[in-house]
Amino acid sequence: MSGKFEIKKAKDGQFFFNLKAGNGEIVGTSEMYKAKSSAENGIESVKKNAANEARFETFEGKNGQWYFRLKAGNGEPILASQGYSSESGAKDGCGAVARAADGAATADNSGA
Repeated sequence: MSGKFEIKKAKDGQFFFNLKAGNGEIVGTSEMYKAKSSAENGIESVKKNAANEARFETFEGKNGQWYFRLKAGNGEPILASQGYSSESGAKDGCGAVARAADGAATADNSGA
């Protein structure tokens, strides 16, 4: 089931996006962008790279939680996860991103 990208504007005026699974749960959040067009380019990069398992990196944070990052072809991070209690949970999250990004629509909730 496809998910949805949501573009939002932070209080400091920068833009970011969330990727939501079909059930509405956020499965990944982007970095901050100065321009909305850059966030839109980030969404296209997620769509392009999410099906490539090699683009995901899982790691354990200092707090003991597990995370993943999706990286673009140039190695730059384009999407990051929330914390998971186990490495397998983070790896499952990678799969959730791939499923949600496939055919996902974009909603502009930035007000810009």
